[in-house]
Amino acid sequence: MASNGTYAGKPLDVIILSLTLSILAVLTTAMNCLVITAIIVTRKLHHPANYLICSLAVTDLLVAVLVMPFSIVYIVMNTWVMGEIMCNIWLIVDITCCTCSILHLAAIAVDRYRAITDAVEYSRKRTSLRAAIMISVVWLLSIVVSLPPMLLRRQEENTCIIKHDNIGSALYSTFGAFYIPLILILILYYKIYRAAKTLYNRRASCLNKPEMNGHMLPKCSDREPTSPDTLSPPEKSLSEPSTEGDRARITVKSPKSRSRRERSCREQSVRRHRISSTRERKAATTLGLILGAFVICWLPFFIHEVIVTICESCSLSPEMTNFLTWLGYLNSLINPLIYTIFNEDFKRAFQKLIKCKNYL
Repeated sequence: MASNGTYAGKPLDVIILSLTLSILAVLTTAMNCLVITAIIVTRKLHHPANYLICSLAVTDLLVAVLVMPFSIVYIVMNTWVMGEIMCNIWLIVDITCCTCSILHLAAIAVDRYRAITDAVEYSRKRTSLRAAIMISVVWLLSIVVSLPPMLLRRQEENTCIIKHDNIGSALYSTFGAFYIPLILILILYYKIYRAAKTLYNRRASCLNKPEMNGHMLPKCSDREPTSPDTLSPPEKSLSEPSTEGDRARITVKSPKSRSRRERSCREQSVRRHRISSTRERKAATTLGLILGAFVICWLPFFIHEVIVTICESCSLSPEMTNFLTWLGYLNSLINPLIYTIFNEDFKRAFQKLIKCKNYL
């Protein structure tokens, strides 16, 4: 959110800094535009879950286009030169969009939690209308969280920052914009990971323990057995095969054939268990990246906000304050990478877009 706009350095340092920040702004714009375009033009991505991703990309795009450029000018000019009205507009857009980006991450966590813990029921409720309602609620909450700090801020000449006069205002804005969503995201993703791990372990257990009953054939299946009959088809008389299927059953009842079948089942079970373990590790990696990027980008800034409000003499240098602010902005570049890079449909859509293929 809004930085204090001062940077004391040599001209060359200022040029390098401004170029670096400009590159980050351009990359953030490009990545989020790519995500939005891919979702719009790819029919396979027209899904309510992806509408939340698209809305997140729109929010991060607004940060890149409406917030980052003004912050760069503020830092380079070493003072606010665009007037009080423009300052107010910029601060409102800054706080609202950054808060909205964070709340989108919480909404996506809620959506994924419901999808994995109540898959059948939630699949019927997971409609475009429901996604639109979630997006509207996120934006409404962002405005509710962002307006009070703006109305209560202390204005100073040639600066464009928000200074809290009391700890209540600081706690309201920081907890509403970050700490409460952070706690919600941590709890939900922990439950998502546990639910996914339980599901994978159950599947692996079923695959590794094929039931056998006397001379009946072992069954290799991705589904859990529903009854003994599925594993133990009725045997026919060896002297009266009535169909080709019966002959096939009789043929494979020889010890050698059954042994080969059992080895094949064990090999398939091992392969499927490895696939399950790989998926579990991939899910854990994805969740770790999502949480890690979010915490690393925003936690330092909001800790600083609370500390400065409690202890005015504990303020950091302008350079460090700007660094913490842009570390938060960086999350708008990381979001489209993390939420799409592990999705094969998104990767294929990106490849076709980059190659300018017409596939509508």
